[in-house]
Amino acid sequence: MAFLLRQVARSGLQRNLILMRHATAPTSANPELSVQVSESCLKRLREICVDGSFLRVTVEGGGCSGFQYKFDLDKQLNEDDRQFGEAEAKVVIDTVSLEYCSGATVDYHSELIRAGFRMVANPLAEQGCSCGSSFSIKL
Repeated sequence: MAFLLRQVARSGLQRNLILMRHATAPTSANPELSVQVSESCLKRLREICVDGSFLRVTVEGGGCSGFQYKFDLDKQLNEDDRQFGEAEAKVVIDTVSLEYCSGATVDYHSELIRAGFRMVANPLAEQGCSCGSSFSIKL
């Protein structure tokens, strides 16, 4: 269901690019697709996910570079979700989004003017913008 909703929201060109890549990508059960979770991310998730919630990371079409990361707290697992981290501090990513951020690290960064989750060192991202939440993919 989430996959279909994301597809409806994307523009035709982005949707075709994603479907083309999804058709040639490894299967969703591929254990090689994974992300790392930093210690600062795990620490923050232990603090805020006391009610059984987890951090959901999705990749959507949009942003100033073509794709953007979206971070939400969620309690509902879907059948196409992969889990990373630990029981009390989980990061969940659907298999389609994972194809665009595999090999990256989910981090929590805090500074004087802002704090938040971010995706760092994505080997599949060609370039990003200064906000750090959008990127373009390597083709």
